[in-house]
Amino acid sequence: MTPKQALLAKIADRGTVIGICGLGYVGLPLALRFAQAGFRVIGFDIDRAKIDALNAGRSYIGHIGDAPVAAARAAGFEATDDFARAGEADALILCVPTPLGHNREPDLSFILATLESLAPHLRAGQLLSLESTTYPGTTEEELRPRIEQRGFTVGKDFFLVFSPEREDPGNPDFDTRRIPKLCGGSTPDCLEVGVALYGAAIDRVVPVSSTRVAEMAKLLENIHRAVNIGLVNEMKVVADAMGIDIHEVIRAAATKPFGFVPYWPGPGFGGHCIPIDPYYLAWKAKQHGVEARGQSLPGSRILVLGIAYKKNIDDTRESPAVQIMELLVQRGATAAYSDPHVPSFPKMREHRFELGSVTLTQKAVAGYDALVLATDHDAFDYAMLLKHARLIVDARGAYRKSAPNLVRA
Repeated sequence: MTPKQALLAKIADRGTVIGICGLGYVGLPLALRFAQAGFRVIGFDIDRAKIDALNAGRSYIGHIGDAPVAAARAAGFEATDDFARAGEADALILCVPTPLGHNREPDLSFILATLESLAPHLRAGQLLSLESTTYPGTTEEELRPRIEQRGFTVGKDFFLVFSPEREDPGNPDFDTRRIPKLCGGSTPDCLEVGVALYGAAIDRVVPVSSTRVAEMAKLLENIHRAVNIGLVNEMKVVADAMGIDIHEVIRAAATKPFGFVPYWPGPGFGGHCIPIDPYYLAWKAKQHGVEARGQSLPGSRILVLGIAYKKNIDDTRESPAVQIMELLVQRGATAAYSDPHVPSFPKMREHRFELGSVTLTQKAVAGYDALVLATDHDAFDYAMLLKHARLIVDARGAYRKSAPNLVRA
C-alpha cells in the first residue's frame, strides 16, 4: 500500500489524527468541526492560557460557547504547546496569522516559525495544509522547499495543500461545516488526499488546479469586498452632499435580482483579512512587473462604541474602530470605548490602550463630548444613547432618521 493509499484509508475509517496549529478564530472552529466529525484532534498553540481553557472545556471566543469545546474534549480533543507531538498527527493544518510588516509587506514569520517547530517531527505519510491567507506562491516557494529539505518527496511520501480559511465569525447562517472549502494541491495526489480529508468534515470541497489558484482565489474574495466597501463609502459621501439617504439607495439597488451585491457604508473595514490582503497581492504583483463637523478635537472626550471589527463578536483584529481611537488621540482628544463583547482592551502588536469597556449609563454617556458608533452591536441601547449623548457620529447607519445631536458619518 502506498503512502497515499494508507492515508486515504485512514481518513475513510476516521482513524486519522488531525493536528491544528493555531487555535484562534480559524483554528478552533476547525478543530471542533473535525472532532464533531469523529476524528481525534490535537490542537497546538503557544498561548498557555488558551491551552488551559480548552483542556478545561472552556471557550475564549465570544461566539463559540463552552458546550462545543466540552463536547470535543469528551470526544478526545486536547490542546498542547508541545510541538514534538506533531508526529502523532497524520494531518497538520496551519491556521496562524499572516499580518503585515511595518512597510506593509507580507509577514510570514508565524507560518515559518510554526513550520520550523514542526519540522523535526514530520514523518512520511503526513499531510500538511496551509489555511493562512497569503500571496500566490507561498505554499510552493516557502513551504515545499522546507519540507523537501527534510528528505521527503512531496506527492509521494508527503502531501501538501493550500486550503484557505473562510470563517465569518458570528454569522449564524454559515458555520465551518457549511462553508464550501477550496483546496489546491502541490501535485494531483496531494489534491486527492486534501479533498478526502476536508470532505470528511466539510459539506462541500471545491478542488482547484494548484495551490497558487487557491491562494489567489482567497485574495480575490477579500479584495472584492475591500473594493466594494470603499466604493460604497465614497458613494455615501456623494449621497450625503446631495441630501440622499445612501441606505435607501442600497436597499433599492438590491432589489435587482442579478448583477448587484449590497454593501453597506461604515467607518472602514476590519478583521484579519480584508484590510491586509490587498497588500499581499500588491507586494507579489511588484515582483512581476471630508472634514468632520463638530467641536474642536483637542481636549475633547470621545467615546467609541464598539471596537470589534463587526457586530456581535469579540474579534478586534484590524478593526477600524481602533484606528479611529488612535487618530483621535493623535489629534489631541481623549478616547475611551464601550464594547459589551470586549471587556478590556486586548493586547495588539500595533495598538496599545490601557482601557476597560465603559458601562453605558445615562450619566456616563452624557459626560462625553461625542460618541462614535463604530460597531453596531445589538446589545447597545440605541434609544438611550440618542437621548443622552451630546453628539453621535453614526458610522454604521444605525440611526436612519435625522436627529439634532446626530452626525451621519
